Amino acid sequence: MTEEERNEGGKRTSLILMAIILLLIGGLGYMAYLWSQKNEELNACSEGFTKSQSELDGLKKLLSANLGDRDINTASDLKADFLNMLQTYDALIEQDQSKADSLNIQKDRIKSLINEINSTKNMNASQLARLKRENETLREIMRGYVSDIVKLNEEKDNLTKELDDRTVKLNSTIEERDVYKADAEQKAEQVKKGAKLQAYGIATEALKMKLNNTSEVTTKAKNTVQIRSSFTLSENTLASSGTKVIYMQIMNPDGKTMQSKSTNVVQTDSGTISYSDKKEIDYRNQSVDVTIYYDLKGETALSGNYKVKIYCDGMLIGSDSFTLK
Repeated sequence: MTEEERNEGGKRTSLILMAIILLLIGGLGYMAYLWSQKNEELNACSEGFTKSQSELDGLKKLLSANLGDRDINTASDLKADFLNMLQTYDALIEQDQSKADSLNIQKDRIKSLINEINSTKNMNASQLARLKRENETLREIMRGYVSDIVKLNEEKDNLTKELDDRTVKLNSTIEERDVYKADAEQKAEQVKKGAKLQAYGIATEALKMKLNNTSEVTTKAKNTVQIRSSFTLSENTLASSGTKVIYMQIMNPDGKTMQSKSTNVVQTDSGTISYSDKKEIDYRNQSVDVTIYYDLKGETALSGNYKVKIYCDGMLIGSDSFTLK
């Protein structure tokens, strides 16, 4: 296989993996949207159920004492019944202010009928019959509330069923979202690991300056003017190609990072770290040799063991160490 074919194959593989990741992320976003919508619907449904149940219980309690047929034969019976109805209407208005106007009209009528009974000492049969008809009319109005209770019962049953159905669907959606999220995160992590580069064959050495202005390797701290780290960056068809920045971190025997600039910091998987120096390369998914120099610029090197770490794409890709006397 030619280099061009390998490059082309690497690009296709990278594009496929990127497409998979984008699809997973998009799917996860859609599942989160569905969950949010279902949760809002569930809350609205629960509020409606609570309100309806409260109204239902209140109306049942208020109307139960005044819905049956009464055996009314005297003005005294009528008066007692009207007084009881007046209390019920007051309670109904307290429960449902939207019907206050119509109920107050009926209340005024009841008060008028009570006054008529109080002012009539000897009520004849005709008057008693008329008052009984008035009593039945007012009772029919309360029976209308019974119809409202039936409707509220039906609404409650429907809301309960809808609440149960939506709860089941919401739980199912949450489970699907969690599974999808875990799968997406797992695949993204697998792709990230597969695309990680490796630095191998790392050789880090101290350099001293010769009289002819050339450099050579030294093991003595007092002679060190530069530190050089050479390695090979691995071939990886899953990694993205293009410009990559390779960071070298050198830690002296005291554990301090040697830096060419105090602003030399970079974000990695382990958090923000300081680095000594860096180098940009053009990576084409093929192995490439890299050398990074760190110039002490008059800084005195310490005797002891030095640790070297190499980073790329925010990940540690290799490490090394050397000793100066």
